[in-house]
Amino acid sequence: VAISGVPGQPNVFYMAPNNGGVWKTTDFGHTWNPIFDDQPNDDRHSGSIGALAVGPSNPNTIYVGSGEGLRRPDLSVGDGIYKSTDAGRTWQHLGLREAQQIASIVIDPKDPNRLFVAAQGHPYGPNPERGVFRSLDGGQTWQKVLYKDENVGAMDLVLDPRNSQVIFASMWASRRPPWTTGGGYDGPGSGLYKSTDGGSTWRQLTKGLPGEAEGIGRIGPAVSPSDPNRMYAWVNARKGRGIYRSDDAGESWQQVNDEERVWGRGDDFGCVRVDPKNEDVIYVANTSTYRSTDAGKNFTAIKGAP
Repeated sequence: VAISGVPGQPNVFYMAPNNGGVWKTTDFGHTWNPIFDDQPNDDRHSGSIGALAVGPSNPNTIYVGSGEGLRRPDLSVGDGIYKSTDAGRTWQHLGLREAQQIASIVIDPKDPNRLFVAAQGHPYGPNPERGVFRSLDGGQTWQKVLYKDENVGAMDLVLDPRNSQVIFASMWASRRPPWTTGGGYDGPGSGLYKSTDGGSTWRQLTKGLPGEAEGIGRIGPAVSPSDPNRMYAWVNARKGRGIYRSDDAGESWQQVNDEERVWGRGDDFGCVRVDPKNEDVIYVANTSTYRSTDAGKNFTAIKGAP
């Protein structure tokens, strides 16, 4: 669930599969080398990765969040967050050990020491080390800047490309029953939030989105790089699930697609990506990969089953 290219280095990619550590290619993906295998594995599994981010202004700086961040029946938990300042040769552990599942990391495009981390928390029970954490010193210290309660974790983070003081975060109250292979469940408290002051204060975005009465669950937001007022969100809920669009930077939303082939398995996927040059072209991955060229109204399967 974690992969990143490197701006200005089209031959270099980092990739982190569930329970597979971190891998690096320098030849456009032809060969991959493991770069994380010497990290500790005790009762927690540092090789289970949920998030990976490369510093846009300093690509030698990489942050990795352990614990894959998905509420799957076959999950592994992690032991916190790691950092490399030498393009993956060596690593330092930065804490957040009890976050257990780290689902997203975003780095300020101009400052690799300013970052936000979305922590899902313990998958099988409540704990307080969850929500959105901010660091202004490269991960040496952390502030918990968005927190609901010990049952609600943070899932996705997106920065406004025009202004890194504007951050969007999705909160998700989810739990795994450890005695079943299916039947994960959502509790109250999920929602989409926005901060315009660098993460110090947050408010929930609700206009046009399903709420607690509709059984809101995981939300996957995306901001268009070419027109940051245009946003999309994959919304999972008991009622009103589907793909949503905003044209005013998240202040109001409308549902643009409700096809089950697109929104199905929202707990597992829940990810929208926008073409960097065209705000009307978006991609979602489900059992197929789907593309829309009309801002989410219609999707065509372009890769995968069937």
